[in-house]
Amino acid sequence: MTDAVAVLGAGMVGVACALELQRRGYNVTLYDRAGPGRETSYGNAGVIARSSLIPFNHSGLWASLPRLLGNRSAGFRYTPAFIARNLPWALGFLSRARAGAFAQTTTALDALIRLSTQEHLRLLDEAGATQRLRANGWLFLYRSEAGFAASRFARATYDKFGIDTQTLGSSGLSDLEPQLKPIFARALWVKDSYSVDNPGRVVEAYASLFAARGGRIRQAHVDTLARSQSENGWQLTEEDGTSQHAASQVVLALGPWTKAFLARSLGIDVPMAFERGYHMHYGAEQGAVLQRPVYDTAGAYVLSPMEQGLRLSTGVQLSAHDAPGDTVQLELAERAARQAFPLGERLEPQAWLGSRPTLPDCRPIIGACPRQSGLWLAFGHQHIGFSTGTGTAALLGSLMAGEQAAIDPAPFRPERFLRS
Repeated sequence: MTDAVAVLGAGMVGVACALELQRRGYNVTLYDRAGPGRETSYGNAGVIARSSLIPFNHSGLWASLPRLLGNRSAGFRYTPAFIARNLPWALGFLSRARAGAFAQTTTALDALIRLSTQEHLRLLDEAGATQRLRANGWLFLYRSEAGFAASRFARATYDKFGIDTQTLGSSGLSDLEPQLKPIFARALWVKDSYSVDNPGRVVEAYASLFAARGGRIRQAHVDTLARSQSENGWQLTEEDGTSQHAASQVVLALGPWTKAFLARSLGIDVPMAFERGYHMHYGAEQGAVLQRPVYDTAGAYVLSPMEQGLRLSTGVQLSAHDAPGDTVQLELAERAARQAFPLGERLEPQAWLGSRPTLPDCRPIIGACPRQSGLWLAFGHQHIGFSTGTGTAALLGSLMAGEQAAIDPAPFRPERFLRS
């Protein structure tokens, strides 16, 4: 065994990093306040898809910006005060809505998604969780021919990267998903993608594999991080202020909590915003079944068949990480989903809320923290942390070992936003 590593954060990214470093011979302890897969990684649509390579800030954003700024869209809402407090992030985000930045991001994310998919398939097999995997793709649904025509840019991007898709008319869609209501003129079937029936349980399965191989999982809220007195490692202090732990290296994979943690511990400012989203589980009327996740582009929701029921996931709400919930998007999404599928009753008393940490270029930070020897970063995965956590781990493991990485690490380097 080589030196001790503390991984902070037991979402998909942190658990995958712990497993990868363990595989490489490191002595790893995984820390999380709530346990593996209980927070942001629990609440996603469960999709592992190459179509996720398109960032929100593409060149087509400018045409839709006036409508989005009206703050009435089902797919996008924002708190003006939050934007005002995070104006550098907003300006950086908008400045990258151009062709050059789009090409860099799509190329980088495609490589990360492809690597991640390979790693997920390997880990699902090793963790004995392949029964949770569906290999039948997912669907983009269009309520009108005009809506389908508006997706031309995205479809051209998929073709450019060789993503396997098939355009369906209403009858072809009915063959795939016969219990969708006949309100969709077209659909795009993204065939080379996967989904799972419970993302949180997948993270738990990976964490169990880590523990079975000798890894340690400590349920604790690590509040601060500081250099140890020897200057050769790090000291972790829990929230109670008395419990302390030492590690020679630390991997920070705290997702949306990373911004506050770095500011509090090391005075490092990260230009990161929070794309908050909601979900609710539903039953289905008269035993209706959905075979795969579907994205209603007009309704601005994803409906995914899950172990807990049909999961309805909303779009983006730009607001403070700890701001009170506002379920207007969920109400709009539910109304639209009931037009499309025979949804039953809500299965939970209140909606789940999570925050998706997003950097101005929609690419995660993966690599060594500038001026902080032994501190490694893996955060900022926006909507695709569940699907790209495993590839992030493979890339980070190569960087920590000083090896040639499977993909180009440059697009994810921390120095993009954290100056040395």
